[in-house]
Amino acid sequence: QVRLVESGGGLVQAGGSLRLSCEASGRTSDNSHRAWFRQAPGEAREFVAAISWSGGYTAYADAIKGRFTVSGDVAKNTIWLQLNNLKPEDTAVYYCATGGVGASPRGYEYWGQGTQVTVSS
Repeated sequence: QVRLVESGGGLVQAGGSLRLSCEASGRTSDNSHRAWFRQAPGEAREFVAAISWSGGYTAYADAIKGRFTVSGDVAKNTIWLQLNNLKPEDTAVYYCATGGVGASPRGYEYWGQGTQVTVSS
């Protein structure tokens, strides 16, 4: 079992920044691939970014490429998502996930509770 806890969401004006955190506990050594997804009201959950410590790579959705940056610290079992130049369409609940790979939320076994990001225009 893996437990994920996100934090760092909030209300920000368009053009502003936030830094989301996701701390993992439990059987984290078996789950070196971590991903961020988001879900806006009435919309499907969508892939945002991913990081793999074993593979040494990061991946981003086209909609946020160049504005968001994913990073991580293996020793702290924590990943971060730096959100810059935020737009109102970035408003969503942001989720951390592990226990899987790829851009489909169905590919992941473990999820955090989510953190709300609201961007005002």
